[in-house]
Amino acid sequence: MFLADTQYLLSVDFVQQALLAAAFLGLLSGVMAPLIVVRQMSFSVHATSELALMGASAALLAGLNIGAGAVVGSIVAAVVLAVLGLRGQQDSAIGVVMSFGLGLSVLFIHLYPGNSSTALTLLTGQIVGVSSASVWALGLITALVVSAVALWWRPLLFASADPIMAAASGVPVRLVSVGFAVLVGLAAAQSVQIVGALLVMALLITPGAAAVQVTASPLRAVVLSVVFAEIAAVGGLVLSLAPGLPVSVFVTGISFAIYLLCRVIGWWQGRRVQRDEVRAQDYSPHHCGEE
Repeated sequence: MFLADTQYLLSVDFVQQALLAAAFLGLLSGVMAPLIVVRQMSFSVHATSELALMGASAALLAGLNIGAGAVVGSIVAAVVLAVLGLRGQQDSAIGVVMSFGLGLSVLFIHLYPGNSSTALTLLTGQIVGVSSASVWALGLITALVVSAVALWWRPLLFASADPIMAAASGVPVRLVSVGFAVLVGLAAAQSVQIVGALLVMALLITPGAAAVQVTASPLRAVVLSVVFAEIAAVGGLVLSLAPGLPVSVFVTGISFAIYLLCRVIGWWQGRRVQRDEVRAQDYSPHHCGEE
């Protein structure tokens, strides 16, 4: 029954459209996640998603495009957090911005006179109902963000790993931080529309956190993160079709399972490296000479 229902639903046009949106979102979040983890911006992403929710709910209340509202709100939040964070007050700034955005979001959703389920999708996501225009917009933003990351890869990675040395070497660290914050805002806004504001971290953080557990190479981490994000986004959508449950439930479950598996693999790799180091010391010429 499960397989038959899933196979039938996969042949429906709007489900195929949702699969394309999930694939775009997996690529977008997979590319961004490792850099977000390296830059220790997990809390910032959560705050950005709250402001994306605020922008989307304000647009919903005003009868405007929800996607555009989410983009505006998240970009404003990301830039504000990037600027305040440069002044050494990042934690407090994130808390203030996040609570402000969440409070306004509750107000806008409460004042919305239409169907309450429409407002609820801003919290939990609704990828199956995504329009073709939203899919094309997501594809365009994905291409823009991926191209920007590829173009700024070296200075972005340098500024993320060692901002002091990067600044001393002439890298415009402040400009890089603000630019990356804008990219995070774009990614968060798209994620809010698909998985909801409450679960953005499942795609924008977890794949990257899992990837850095099993590799120290930045490029390999990005590749693995994209693979993990695609499995979570597309796999979560496919698994949610037959039971009719929210896709975010399966996306977060798959992401968490991948993270746990990578933690185990990383622990095993660490033990093997330690054993190899012990063996190398036991058979070193200096050690043998002492015996």
